This record gives sequence, C-alpha cells and structure tokens, in this order.
Amino acid sequence: MAYTISDDCIACGACADGCPVNAISEGDGKYVIDADACIDCGACAGTCPVGAPQA
Repeated sequence: MAYTISDDCIACGACADGCPVNAISEGDGKYVIDADACIDCGACAGTCPVGAPQA
C-alpha cells in the first residue's frame, strides 16, 4: 500500500527530495504522493522532520 502524507505536512519538500521514484509533488498546502508511482520504500518517512508520510 502506498504512503500518504498527513495534514501534519509543513510543505518543506524534504520528502520529495528523498523519493527515489519522484512520486511526491507539491499539492495545495502540503505535498502529495502519487499512489501509482509509490514503491512503498519509506524513504519519504525517513526524511520528513514532522513524520507526515505514513504507511
């Protein structure tokens, strides 16, 4: 199951920079993950300072 980004997101972009498949883009006030592109690796969760990406 793909990761999702919670409302805790502070839109810093750390998750997008850490995504090896470029599945994360800037949305409306927070970043969003393309579920079809996400490979469920958890790299985004490891780079987020507030723990917004969740499995």
